[in-house]
Amino acid sequence: MDKVLQTKHILHLDMDAFYPSVEILDNPALKGKPVIVGGSKERGVVSSASYEARKFGVHSAQPIAKAKRLCPHGIFLPVRMSRYQEVSKQAFEIFHRFTPLVEPLSIDEAFLDVTGSMRLFGAPENIAKQIKQIILKETGLTISAGVAPSKFVAKIASDMDKPDGLTVVRLDAVRDFLDPLPIKKMWGVGKVTQKLLSRLNIHTFKDLRQTPVKVLEHKFGKQGAKIHLLAMGSDEREVISEHDVKSIGHEETFLQDIVSLKGAQKELLALCNKVARRMRRKGLKGKTITLKVKYFDFVQITRSATLPKPTDDGSEIYSVACHLLNKTEVTKKPIRLLGVSMSQLGLLGSGTQLSLFDQDPSTQKRRKMNLILDSVHEKFGDKSVVPGTLLKD
Repeated sequence: MDKVLQTKHILHLDMDAFYPSVEILDNPALKGKPVIVGGSKERGVVSSASYEARKFGVHSAQPIAKAKRLCPHGIFLPVRMSRYQEVSKQAFEIFHRFTPLVEPLSIDEAFLDVTGSMRLFGAPENIAKQIKQIILKETGLTISAGVAPSKFVAKIASDMDKPDGLTVVRLDAVRDFLDPLPIKKMWGVGKVTQKLLSRLNIHTFKDLRQTPVKVLEHKFGKQGAKIHLLAMGSDEREVISEHDVKSIGHEETFLQDIVSLKGAQKELLALCNKVARRMRRKGLKGKTITLKVKYFDFVQITRSATLPKPTDDGSEIYSVACHLLNKTEVTKKPIRLLGVSMSQLGLLGSGTQLSLFDQDPSTQKRRKMNLILDSVHEKFGDKSVVPGTLLKD
């Protein structure tokens, strides 16, 4: 078979400074000014910052108090999630005009597999140009694009020429593109791993690529082999559309390892609520709950349990996840990553219709509370409601 036909053509599309850009779109007087969108007062965090604000060192997940010190003349605005979701739906509708293979990563970025779209729309870079033009025309916003033979390389490429950029990496140029890049550009490699790599005198993709796999596996376990493949641009992951999703999950890598049970439970509670909200947003329920734990030494384990009835309730997911957590080495080994996922998914009500006599008042109350919390999150964003209670030991 012709090699060209075997090569995948992946786009990574990322809206530029999305939240602030929407605010400027709705209020043109803000154009050219340092706009910072995030939580209120001193305890909030930055959700996103305009490029003008980023010049002062402001970035997402930064405490609002620090952002105000760095950029005292910045314009601080609250999160308007319902408005951002409205514009996001416009953008994703445009993506779907070119391919059904659209994998959302967040409200403002996605992977597109356009391998099968080339006969209709032309070369991958031309598809990216068309999408950029239509996004600007129909939403008034700019978007940056990376075009490459894999998801990993496409994501790095989209960040190379922001804002309103387009970077194309052809199959025969992947190694030349990646080799000079600093390790911090590697998607999924955090600061702790960067420090460990630095101790091995590994600072660039080329350094990592030329390091023997056995050395990396000895230091990082299976993760060592994975990052070695990525340094060579090897990434076989497929673009998975929403319709093909087999599970819904969320995971978090921590800047500092978790060493206490309560610390792990606190993070687990937030993860379970995020997963539950995503389930309800998609109108899904799931039966199998899987807990993922990665320890400080990069050893990774999973624990699973299957419920008798499907659920989309965060407290129920959390209760099971905590029982699974007790089957791990929490408190014995520091934890660097936690993840929760739901599988055996089904549409709300499909094959799980409740009996008229099976209407537990506490279940009804939780369902109503979930709907209220979902509406608050939709309007004000993820930081608007923070979980406040943990299971008792």
